Amino acid sequence: MTITHYDSYTDARAHLKDLLDAAERGRVATVRRDANRTAVVEVERLRSVLASLLPSRAQVVAEGSGWSVFIPDLPVAADGNTFAEAIDEMIDALREYADDWQDHLLDAPNHVQNWGLVQLISLSDDDQLRDWLTGSGR
Repeated sequence: MTITHYDSYTDARAHLKDLLDAAERGRVATVRRDANRTAVVEVERLRSVLASLLPSRAQVVAEGSGWSVFIPDLPVAADGNTFAEAIDEMIDALREYADDWQDHLLDAPNHVQNWGLVQLISLSDDDQLRDWLTGSGR
């Protein structure tokens, strides 16, 4: 099996086009830096895999004259007068959570496990997140 791998940042930088070409084609593409090896992956491939591995588990509840959306075990919830408005608000809330996670929650013991979710949120556009939340899938 042939993979595209560079044993140093300097070597990877010198072959950046080859590294990116391999990743875009779906080949394994890695770079070693010190003791760590990092994968380079085309965004849509990663987003698609994360969406399939991480079901949203979103709960939508009709309350009074509106709708509420929440995801169990995640400190994110949203409300709206209509179902669509509640989903749009949830997308905004998820984006705020992803920003907070990147800023200060990534090392918090009760949030560290949300790495994949944050990647999915950050790599998705609003329509993709809407499909993910509602189970429409893409």
